[in-house]
Amino acid sequence: MIPRQREICNPLLKLAVKNERFGFSMAFKWLGEHFELTDLEREEMLRSRQRRFDNRVRWAVINLKEAGLLTKVDKEFSITEEGKRAHESGDTIDYKYLMRYPSFREFRERRGTRKRSEASAESEAITQASEVEDAENPHEKILQAHTEINAALSADILDRVLARNPEFFERLIIELLRAMRYGVDEDAGQVLGKSGDGGVDGVVNQDPLGLDRVYVQAKRYTDHNVQPKEIRDFSGALQLKKAQKGIFFTTSSFTPDAQKTAEKLGIRTVDGEELADLMIRYNIGCRMEDTLEIKKLDEDFFSED
Repeated sequence: MIPRQREICNPLLKLAVKNERFGFSMAFKWLGEHFELTDLEREEMLRSRQRRFDNRVRWAVINLKEAGLLTKVDKEFSITEEGKRAHESGDTIDYKYLMRYPSFREFRERRGTRKRSEASAESEAITQASEVEDAENPHEKILQAHTEINAALSADILDRVLARNPEFFERLIIELLRAMRYGVDEDAGQVLGKSGDGGVDGVVNQDPLGLDRVYVQAKRYTDHNVQPKEIRDFSGALQLKKAQKGIFFTTSSFTPDAQKTAEKLGIRTVDGEELADLMIRYNIGCRMEDTLEIKKLDEDFFSED
């Protein structure tokens, strides 16, 4: 019988303890043998043409990574100190257990704004976890699954962007803006950062003569949040170009003071979370894999009138 995703986490941590690094291929093979799956069970397919077991293993890895029990090293994974403690505890590593970790709760609620205490947040999150696992409404399950898939895709997109060089990031931003219908045509966007053109990284012409321009700053940061000084520097560059429109993109976040400075100076900010969401919405760096149609009864069709 193919194990459920929550049944995979404990053996997966055991695999991580035994091996300094492991990839998905090793995980599929080792866990398949661990659960004594038959060839038919290993090859069982989903509608999306993925193997059901492989899909569940991938999700278990993603969840453990987002909780901080695993870490990604290039294209492989290794266990963290917190992962070792979880493994040694002997506790069942399921959805409710992972909700103890703020990073996992944030992963599940990427767009949520928390205005309550951490203690009440954790208590509510665990309650929600039980409700999700025990939910019987298929429509709610589909919507929840869609949210989880996009959250995982967002995290993966940012990982891939950070693995590339700054020039790639600047080109990506211009391509995203074109997909969002900024620019008069496909050739309206231009990367400028390579030449250090006055403190801006790119520009998009909104009209054929280039009289209306949107300038871009793109900072590919990992552990550094954008500071107010960087916002002011970008604003100064815009003033030198007599520009009215500027967008500051980053893969990380903006400090509260930087955000206030940007609002005061009329600069639009896009942090890593919003950037990944926009890339998904406009199919930049991702593509459609599957489509489901959800239909409901047409009451008008069956009315007596």
